[in-house]
Amino acid sequence: MKSNQEIEKEEKLLVDTIQKILNLSREKISIEVSAKKTIGLSVNIRNSIIENIEFNSDSLLLMTVYNKFSKGTVSSKDFSENGIKNMLDMAIKISRYSSSDYFSGLPEKELLCLNSIDLDLFHPCDFSVKNAVQLSTMTERAAFKYDKRIVNSEGSFFDSCATIHIFGNSLGILQKYKSTRYSIYNCVISKDNHCMQRDFDYSISRKINDLKKPDDVGKNAAQKAISRIGSKKIRTMKTAVIFSKEVSSSFFSHLVHAISGDNICQRSTFLINDLNKKIFPEWLNIKEYPHIKQGLGSRFFDSEGVATKTKNIIKNGELKTWLLNSYNARKIGLLSTGNSGGISNWIISHRNVSFQELLKNMNQGILVTELIGQGVDIISGHYSRGVFGFWVDNGKIEHPVHEITISGNLRNMWRNIVSISNDIEKRNKIQCGSILISEMQISGN
Repeated sequence: MKSNQEIEKEEKLLVDTIQKILNLSREKISIEVSAKKTIGLSVNIRNSIIENIEFNSDSLLLMTVYNKFSKGTVSSKDFSENGIKNMLDMAIKISRYSSSDYFSGLPEKELLCLNSIDLDLFHPCDFSVKNAVQLSTMTERAAFKYDKRIVNSEGSFFDSCATIHIFGNSLGILQKYKSTRYSIYNCVISKDNHCMQRDFDYSISRKINDLKKPDDVGKNAAQKAISRIGSKKIRTMKTAVIFSKEVSSSFFSHLVHAISGDNICQRSTFLINDLNKKIFPEWLNIKEYPHIKQGLGSRFFDSEGVATKTKNIIKNGELKTWLLNSYNARKIGLLSTGNSGGISNWIISHRNVSFQELLKNMNQGILVTELIGQGVDIISGHYSRGVFGFWVDNGKIEHPVHEITISGNLRNMWRNIVSISNDIEKRNKIQCGSILISEMQISGN
């Protein structure tokens, strides 16, 4: 990774480029322009052999002009003066030939983020390829050392990147921030006399010193892979289900899609008539916190320059907002919610129970630790996915299970949430503990 001074120099060049574009277009046309540069290193080790080492230094310039209610968008990696002028001319030409859309245009000026916030996202670390290789190798070796039943590796990865974000438009906003992200990952294969199984573990953080130790990542991957040995099929039934913290974010990601502006405007969601109605148990709350220091989803403006704010998504079980950009908001007569480009940090409320207490509360059922396939229909809410997990009896994990499918409807699944434990998974924009659902259909033998 480049030094802090080099990254700051790159940032200044990008800011100057954006300012130059805004000056060129001043009083000619409405425009918004963003620049993004990512600088990083990635190392992949497998069976102690280096499979690849990748360096990247990618830049992208995105320009959108609005000619009354027509829109023209152009992207390029050419940051030269001629390249910028050509981009601007091309965007204007495209807008002249584009269909008119009354809802197109820049965000309302009062919604723009005109004041920056320090979210403590940028923590560059000067380390060599040798250090990255060493971290990946240590992770894999820890997994092999843990148990002789670990017989192979699908790879051990180390990734680091620094990203510069710049945004400006003709309404007077010019904002910027820098961020770093580090991750380490290991996936291994276990084997006994009857079968082979795989599993993985990883760590991700804004600061390299906050990553889990390589030995811990390797050991956890090995433990999880070994726990899958001896998996069995089970009969078809209806039973309680726990989504472990590793997959709970996926469970709530369907809510993100169901209340996104695109789906609301197209009326292609089963929640179209549920704003301000109860869709979860009364005790459950979801809040979006975009300004968490060092948060993986933190940002103080969205991809349109709209200021992000803390807001209720679900309050006392009721759906309180859609997730809207400016275009979608205008179509339904509302204002942007600052969610252009996706969500920020979602924090899901939980009960004051541990994961072990959650197992006891379930007593008997399936603990889901991996989801397979994409069988979720946001229009109807129908849910059907293959899973890997464990059979639980008398509140204790009995044995792993495989070749089963769980199915239901998201509306019923959300209402049937009994409890969420306090083992919060923080490696995702959606932070949630393990989720106990009272009943789902299990398809097995």
